Amino acid sequence: MSVASIALPRILRIGAGASNQLAEVLTALGLSRPLIVTDGWLLNSGRVEELSGGLAREGIAARVFAETVPDPTIASIDAGVAFLKAGAHDCVVGFGGGSPIDSAKAIALLALHGGAMADYKAPHVQDAPGLPVIAIPTTAGTGSEATRFTIITDEATDEKMLCPGLAYLPVAALVDYELTFTKPRRLTADTGIDSLTHAIEAYVSRRANPFSDGMALLAMRAIAPNLRRVCADPMDAAAREAMMLGATQAGIAFSNSSVALVHGMSRPIGAHFHVPHGLSNAMLLPAVTAWSAPAALSRYADCARAMGVADETEGDQAAVVRLVDELAALNRELDVPGPAAWGIDAARWEALVPTMCTQAAASGSPANNPRIPDTDEMAMLYAKIWAS
Repeated sequence: MSVASIALPRILRIGAGASNQLAEVLTALGLSRPLIVTDGWLLNSGRVEELSGGLAREGIAARVFAETVPDPTIASIDAGVAFLKAGAHDCVVGFGGGSPIDSAKAIALLALHGGAMADYKAPHVQDAPGLPVIAIPTTAGTGSEATRFTIITDEATDEKMLCPGLAYLPVAALVDYELTFTKPRRLTADTGIDSLTHAIEAYVSRRANPFSDGMALLAMRAIAPNLRRVCADPMDAAAREAMMLGATQAGIAFSNSSVALVHGMSRPIGAHFHVPHGLSNAMLLPAVTAWSAPAALSRYADCARAMGVADETEGDQAAVVRLVDELAALNRELDVPGPAAWGIDAARWEALVPTMCTQAAASGSPANNPRIPDTDEMAMLYAKIWAS
């Protein structure tokens, strides 16, 4: 077996109140001039003031860039880089969901290395670090606090650029489930299915390894029994804690393995039709799982058992049937719309399918899938989810 390349944040603090330890972590890392990268909602909610106020009490002055956008764009990143350069910052704190954290990673990179974001998209791998990034997630979903990737949209071409490399791995992550209590149900559902997708894809990926396998299985065991619970009762602390831990474990799993076909096909849907990332993953997950499973039946059966929808006495084929049924049931019960129900125009969808297939393949993710599709097979899967 080849050697697995494993990389983790240098500091991981996980649990209630972890975000309150930002000043202590910055001091331990020898950092003192942070730029907080966040979004308007967190700024207006008072959460950013709480974070910066805690720093101020410890004598650390922070500036705040709150102009990030969902599915960060080249323009939004360039604005963040300009804002950073106007101050003497030695690090970037990403505070929010996947979009602010991905923005923080890209801003920290370009601030030090320059160039255009398109210079860093796959297949380029950027390992030389930018400014240090400290990630504080407020959603239990992307796992971006523990991954060596960022996703930035080129608004000129509607391409979601996958940018890989150790440069994007935060040096520290403060994982505080108490920050997720105020998440609305739709965001809770979409980010939860996103993290479940990360875990499943990391486990079935052609680049899986024993380390990522362990993290992926732990993530599925944490997420599967708690996703419906947090959607039903947003103040269920035990379920929120499990979902947050599972999201981070899933992020660690796919960062040290890879995502696969669901993510490859999901990014173009998000870029062209502005569908939130977790939601576009959810649209694809049942159909892509059913199509891929024959190529890795035992691996998908392991996922069903880890999620608690099949037991050890059942054969792999029966377990995989239960897995696909469960993924479809999750979508129904959590009100996941198909592309048509989301409001996407049928003619525009059909016209863009060839472009989406090309962009999915170019990201490299479909090549990690246990069953590797050609363009016609991806087009068939896009047609299948349209009809679902």
